[in-house]
Amino acid sequence: MTQYQFLPPLTLAMALLSLASGCSKTTGMGGTAGDASAETLKVNAQFAKALKLDDPQDFEDARRGFMAKPTGKITLGDGTVLKDFEAYNFLDGKAPDTVNPSLWRHAQLNANIGLFKVTDGVYQVRGFDIANMTLIEGKTGWIVVDPLTARETSSAALAFARQHLGNKPVSAIVLTHAHADHFGGVLGIVAPQEVAERKLPVVASAGFLEEATSENVLVGTGMARRSLYQFGRDLPRSAKGNVDTGLGKDVAYGTIGILAPNLLIEQPTQAVQLDGVEFVFHNVPGAECPAELTFSIPSKKLYDGAENLSQTMHNLLPIRGAKVRDALRWSNYMDQALEQVQDADIYIGSHNWPVWGHANIQKFITMHRDVYKYTHDQTVRLINAGYTPREIADTIKLPQSLSEFFGARGYYGDLRHNVKAVYQFYIGAYDGNPANLNPLPPQESAKRYLALLGGADKAVAAAQTAYDRGDYRWAAELLNHAVFGDPSSKAAKELLAETYEQMGYMAEASTWRNTYLTGAQELRSGPPTKGASKAMLIEMLLQTPIERFLEAMAAGLNGPDAEGKNLKVNLVLTDLKETYVLWVENAVLHFKRGEAAPDANATLTLTKDIFVKMIAGTAGVKDTLLSDDLKVTGSKIDLARFFGLIDKAPGTFAIVTK
Repeated sequence: MTQYQFLPPLTLAMALLSLASGCSKTTGMGGTAGDASAETLKVNAQFAKALKLDDPQDFEDARRGFMAKPTGKITLGDGTVLKDFEAYNFLDGKAPDTVNPSLWRHAQLNANIGLFKVTDGVYQVRGFDIANMTLIEGKTGWIVVDPLTARETSSAALAFARQHLGNKPVSAIVLTHAHADHFGGVLGIVAPQEVAERKLPVVASAGFLEEATSENVLVGTGMARRSLYQFGRDLPRSAKGNVDTGLGKDVAYGTIGILAPNLLIEQPTQAVQLDGVEFVFHNVPGAECPAELTFSIPSKKLYDGAENLSQTMHNLLPIRGAKVRDALRWSNYMDQALEQVQDADIYIGSHNWPVWGHANIQKFITMHRDVYKYTHDQTVRLINAGYTPREIADTIKLPQSLSEFFGARGYYGDLRHNVKAVYQFYIGAYDGNPANLNPLPPQESAKRYLALLGGADKAVAAAQTAYDRGDYRWAAELLNHAVFGDPSSKAAKELLAETYEQMGYMAEASTWRNTYLTGAQELRSGPPTKGASKAMLIEMLLQTPIERFLEAMAAGLNGPDAEGKNLKVNLVLTDLKETYVLWVENAVLHFKRGEAAPDANATLTLTKDIFVKMIAGTAGVKDTLLSDDLKVTGSKIDLARFFGLIDKAPGTFAIVTK
């Protein structure tokens, strides 16, 4: 998800004010999307022939317990559409030529949205966001599990459920893990004051708040930019655009908040009673998420696997970027889960649809366990045999017993990307070849390749030949050199866009499809004019420790500009009664909590609320320079110079046209 950076000022006001860059959604693909080629038709036909796409069991499970379907849209105050419940109505009938038939089937399954009864006293709201909201009936109200990404979608989901289930209060909240699509909407279902006044339990695993507020902070701008590719945010919802995300339909880019948990699960297994319901929680950190828990409800013979188990192979390294995940630990957690579900007849998760029947649950977990173990073990075997990441990605294929199981196919994660993640986890991205130890930057390398080929036109001609015979990977490699080496070549950009379209049309992984099609869109229309909004994170940032902000500031220091400069600033946060000394030394920004430095160039005194709003870009002049809660002593010029050394990354950098 998105995070913040700092804006270099021209004046003191500019030093401390706006960082906002509003959410942008395009209405089309920025050019005409092409039809599926003969090679794409061939590949997709092979998928349809190899897989039992007409197996009805998943469709029966995805529809089971259906109670009601939402209509209309969820919007922000300015009219921006966060969720259109009709957007995926085109997902009907046989797969079109422009969508991999296996992905089409999965997209249809995820299109079963609305309120569902899982079992007596357990309900799920699906399709209001990428994740599920689960409601468990307690003695006095609803125990809410995973309150979605945004305040707006979470509030709408709970209101929709109450229309059909009754207007019971929230009696407890369970946050299964520290990814924003599972906690960001919590303030849409309950206010912090209500939690305090009613002493509502907010349950999470040890380390949750730290991981939730630090996730993506340091490289948030880059990851947010890349997430637009992974989730296909700006693609039209159509058979030539976004059909799914793998874990659900689409992500709601609304107002993100957080609540500090007041009941931490710190033991490997820990029993807790919530509103009269007995839960058995299991700590599972360091696999899908650095802080995560699963749980059982013995009285209902129900097991919730959070996001360690979804109806798809997961990512060991997301396309948007993240810390590499531990495939072996993940597999071991699945082995533990087989013991934890001994009495379970119902499985639910943070995404997708449930599984019913003890034998089906055992098979579901076993397949996931063995997909991650096979991926891990075979990658390590080939590492030790001297294979490189690309070679391993092209070599490893899952055995038929695993590959034919729909619940662990690569709709979100992908085997080829995951083996590279295992390689990186153990020995880094460098493949050991000295030629790759210090290669030229892509643009410089591309220019030299074009010189050898005789210019961009020759490269385009060779790529056209490759394209015509369906050799899209080679065409993309040639055209990438042509676009990077000669950005003025319209022919190279258009043919590369067409190449990416075909690669997207045949991709089984929704994340790969979205990435290819977003690349095609960007080649035709250019990068987005606006990045993801920082203002929507205000409610979350107010709960973020100040240290996270200061770490981000340090990572944003422009080292070359800071060379030879020695500046020191006191930051005094009056409401927290905390003081930090920030100083630049050897072109490095340091900070330390303690007494104000008497030799500081300037002292900035303010509340955390104003500081956060400045960073997020929602504070105006009245909130800052005219506020009684903000004061500057010392040199305002030096303070402006200090903040002027901090780069602001707008999150709109080019990816396929550098």
